[in-house]
Amino acid sequence: MNALPLIARLETFGHSLPVVVAGIAAADAVWKPPDGAWSVLEIVNHLADEDPRDFRARLSLTLRDPALPWPPGDPQQWARDGRYNERDLAESIGRFVAERRESVRWLRSLHTPDWAQAHVHPRAGPLTAGSLLGAWAAHDALHLRQIAKRMHELAGRQFRGSPPYAGGQRA
Repeated sequence: MNALPLIARLETFGHSLPVVVAGIAAADAVWKPPDGAWSVLEIVNHLADEDPRDFRARLSLTLRDPALPWPPGDPQQWARDGRYNERDLAESIGRFVAERRESVRWLRSLHTPDWAQAHVHPRAGPLTAGSLLGAWAAHDALHLRQIAKRMHELAGRQFRGSPPYAGGQRA
């Protein structure tokens, strides 16, 4: 497995996310749609926590000894306990950037990792270190899409609905 493109993608997202959310007003950053989905601020804080508490921790354990238990993870509880939606967007982005920088530094420091090592997850079955790395990059993309959707919804709120000219409600 060639991990370098995935690591580069993780690094690029660390630079891209701050640009994507730059200029979002505080009131817009905390806005949540009626279905209760996360706000932009909650998504950013989730991403900041996922690096050290989920992906980096679990990948490290899998590479070191795949039989070691993974730390528990409950992102919804982290959001409640961490009061994600009460935080400052700029500080949250700064935290994400710092965690991502550390993740990339750590990944690049690995010497001949065995990406085929697999942790047996109780529900998902065997998960290789390589698949975890790929999932990490995919996770970024999933939340980038979520942020884009939130921004689309915010535009619709601000302009009383999304005009068909701008893609209507197909986003």
